[in-house]
This record gives sequence, structure tokens and C-alpha cells, in this order.
Amino acid sequence: MPTDSPAPADTPRTPPAPAEQVPAPAPERAARRDPGPGPTLRDSDAPAPDAPRGYRAVFAVVEFRAVFAAHLLSLLGVVVSELALTVLVYDLTGSPLLSALTFALGLLPYIVGGTLFAGVADRYPARRVLVVCDLLCAACVAVMLVPATPVAGLLALRCLVAAIAPVFTGTRMAALTDILGEGDLYVLGRSLLRIVSQSAMLIGFGAGGVLLTVLSPRGAITVTVVTFLCSAALLRFGTRDRPARATTGDGGGTLLKESLSGARLVLGDRRIRALMLLFWLPAMFVVAPEALAAPYADAIGASPAALGLLLCAMAVGHIGAELFVGSALSPRNRSRIVLPVAAVGLLPLLVYVVRPGLPLALAALALAGAGAAYVIGLDQWFVDAVPQELRGRAMTLLTAGLMTVQGLGMALAGLAAEFFPVHQVVAGSGIIGTVCTLLLVAEVRRTAPGRMSDTEGRDGADRHVTSR
Repeated sequence: MPTDSPAPADTPRTPPAPAEQVPAPAPERAARRDPGPGPTLRDSDAPAPDAPRGYRAVFAVVEFRAVFAAHLLSLLGVVVSELALTVLVYDLTGSPLLSALTFALGLLPYIVGGTLFAGVADRYPARRVLVVCDLLCAACVAVMLVPATPVAGLLALRCLVAAIAPVFTGTRMAALTDILGEGDLYVLGRSLLRIVSQSAMLIGFGAGGVLLTVLSPRGAITVTVVTFLCSAALLRFGTRDRPARATTGDGGGTLLKESLSGARLVLGDRRIRALMLLFWLPAMFVVAPEALAAPYADAIGASPAALGLLLCAMAVGHIGAELFVGSALSPRNRSRIVLPVAAVGLLPLLVYVVRPGLPLALAALALAGAGAAYVIGLDQWFVDAVPQELRGRAMTLLTAGLMTVQGLGMALAGLAAEFFPVHQVVAGSGIIGTVCTLLLVAEVRRTAPGRMSDTEGRDGADRHVTSR
């Protein structure tokens, strides 16, 4: 599957048992749980001199290799199916609106699935959830292949797959803490999965275009069925079966209640809410130039090839920055850059004030993409702040919200472009987004461990106890 009650962040929690077949031992948890805006203490947890380091250490973990391969396969399959399904709907209806709606339906159901079904991520064993999600998606895509399936059915199946996606992604994010531990290996593992997601957008649409030259749309969609089944097999036989994070004796009827109460507990904790918003808010504004790439290319007289470059530049900047931060910076330094980089990450969009030509616009987009490098350190803060029994629901909600705010950001940018020139809308997104992010950065600093009042800490602890 594609594209990541609260206690005080420093409440001690027992770390998960180490995964089997781990060549490189995961670093021990530092005494300080959530580093907040200050430096972390994880540099002292350095591996042995002859142990793999950085991304190599992550790939040395056998279970992660299975998760990585499953993610790569299913994500490429989903990207190909999105393109093929769009073409299929257009061939059947001749409607540009319905064709475009096929893409939109890949984002809109995220908030529904991530809110109503988040309890699945903590209530059932992670491996079972991941495998069942893959099999359900394979079944939905297989029904799309039936010629008798009407267009309304195709769109409904697309919605169902999108509603399952945040449950899968949130469960996998939480499971990574069991496979890689809660320290630096987890952060680098999340980084690798993000890099794959960004790369799939560059490679998958190209591969899908090639497939559609030799296969029918339904033939290309068949590839997705195979990738989902391969992903399910890799996860079933390549990862350990671990118990569920949370237990309940109330029966299946409480699943919806658990999902909604989990969302309420996660969003009700001031620290977790601030960190979650720091994932969401910059992402909501940074999508404006991508959403408006076509009209901007037309406004500056750029060619269709230039439009492709405008759509790829931000992903290239993101991938390059993620690789650099993950491989060249220590955990301490990755933590130090979180708030400064988040604060200035949208400033490159201000270049659009002067209606830049293609070279300057590409440079600005690449820099804006590189601004996402702060997320690597933020991953560590988030996993430290969320109690283990809420982790699956918190990460499912994080994923659902991230996809939803990006879709909302694209829609708002398009609406604004109906009334203002495109370059002003993009520049305005950079200005408004920077102001909002600065306010949020201040909130993250205020909620750092040691800065919240004793009363807030006691209240958080009470909420934690009552949720068990």
C-alpha cells in the first residue's frame, strides 16, 4: 500500500522487544524521551566501529528489507493503476471531469478511513492488518478488471482502496518501531520509505505511460493486482507476527469508538497536536506550485516538457535533501535543524512574486522541496511523544491528515487562481504558510519537555491512564 491517551512526552515507556535477525543492534533509548527543539542525546548511542551505519544499517535488518520491497512494489503498482484507471474512465465516458475525479478520489477518502478505522492499527496484530489490507486492495482492483463493472463502480472501488490506504500506512509506520526500534534506525527507515514514495511519482507515471502503449488500461491495472499480492506475500513471510498494541474485551462493536476516541486523545494532547500540525501545515501550502504548474507554464510560455520539469523539481529537491540529511547529519544535528528549516522552508516560493522564468522557478521549487528535510528529525520527536498503545492510531491519523491537507491546499490554490494571477497565488502561499509555520514553531517550542507546566504534565498522565 502507498503514499506516515497521550502521556507527557518524557513519561517512561518500555521499548518494544528487539526484532529477530537484526545484524546491527538498534540503539538504546536515550534518557531524555522527546528532545523538543533542543539537541538530542542519541549521539552517544553510536554503533560499534565495524557495524553498518546510516542507511546501510537499516537495510541490514532482514524484516525491513521485506517491508521496503513490499512498499516499492505496491506503490509502483498503485501509481500505474491511477494513470491507467484515469485513462479507462475517460475512454468509457469521454468526460474530463470524471477522469480528473479519479485522481481526486485517491485523496478525499483518506480522512474517512484514517478517522473511522484507525483503531484497527492498534487493536489487531500489525502483520495481520498489513496483509489483509493488501488482499482487500488486490480484490478491489481485480473487480475493476471485470468489463461489466460500471464507471460508478470503478470510482467506488477507487474510494475503497483510498480509505484502506491510511490504515495500512499508519500500521506500517507503527510496526517500524517494533522492527527497527524507536531510535535512529526508525528515523532512517521512515526516510527511505519517503524517498521511495517521492521516486515512485517520478518513475511510476513514466512506467505507466510505457505500459499503456503496449497494454490496454485494464491490462495495465492487472499489474497492480500482482503487486498487491506480492506485497502481501512479502509481509506475511518476511516479517514476524507480533501481538496487538492495545487490547480490549468489549468486542468488535467498539472499533469505531476506539478509532474516534484515539483521534480525540491524540489531538487533545497539546504536544502531539503541535507536532502533527508541523507535519501538516507546511505540506498544505507547499503544494500550490504543483497544483498550478500547468497554468503557470502557460503563463510564461513554457513547453510541455518544461511543465514536466516544474512537476518534478520539488520531488528532486526533496529526495536530495532527505538523502543528505539522513546520511551526512548525526541524530543530534537532525534534531537541531527541525524548527529552523521548517520556519524557512516555504520562503523559496516568494520568488514567484517576480513571475520568474523557468530556470529560476525550477531552482525555487527544488529549494522548497529540500525544505522538507526537517521531517526526518520531526519523525523522532513524534514517535517519542506518542505512547506505544496509541501509536498505530496516531500514525494512521497523521497519514490521513497529511493527504487531506495536501488535497485541500491544491483545491484552495486552484480557487485563488480564479481571482488572482497564478504567480501571486504561489507567492501568497509562501507568505501565508511561513507566517502560520512560525506561529506553530513557537507552539512546538512551548510544548517541549521541561517547558510545560506540572499541571499539564499531570493532566497528560491522567489521560494516559484512563485510555488503557
